[in-house]
Amino acid sequence: MRHEKRIGRQRERRAVRVRNRLKHDATRPRLSIFRSHKHTYAQIIDDLAGRTLAATSTLDKEVRAQVRSGGNKTAAAAIGKAIAARAIAAGVKEVVFDRRQYKYHGRVAALADAAREAGLMF
Repeated sequence: MRHEKRIGRQRERRAVRVRNRLKHDATRPRLSIFRSHKHTYAQIIDDLAGRTLAATSTLDKEVRAQVRSGGNKTAAAAIGKAIAARAIAAGVKEVVFDRRQYKYHGRVAALADAAREAGLMF
């Protein structure tokens, strides 16, 4: 029980630390990701206006047709390409990458690399 509480607090502290270090303004919205065991989600958020500019996940029909499982690096790469395409269509080319409490490894790194290759700059 103590171990689970400690891990939860560490994740919360890491998420706050990452968010506080982000340098973004009106010209650079935030690319935020969420990773569950089965799926991966990404959205581009304009914090000043308080609205989501683009979003995608492994639950979207277009992405789901490309991947077998939503919880692996292949799916994360597909999400990265899809979110970059939707962001560019919405007029956003530069973002700030908010990895939340997740370490930059595995699915998180795959999503970021695919988004960069598809034309998103961060």
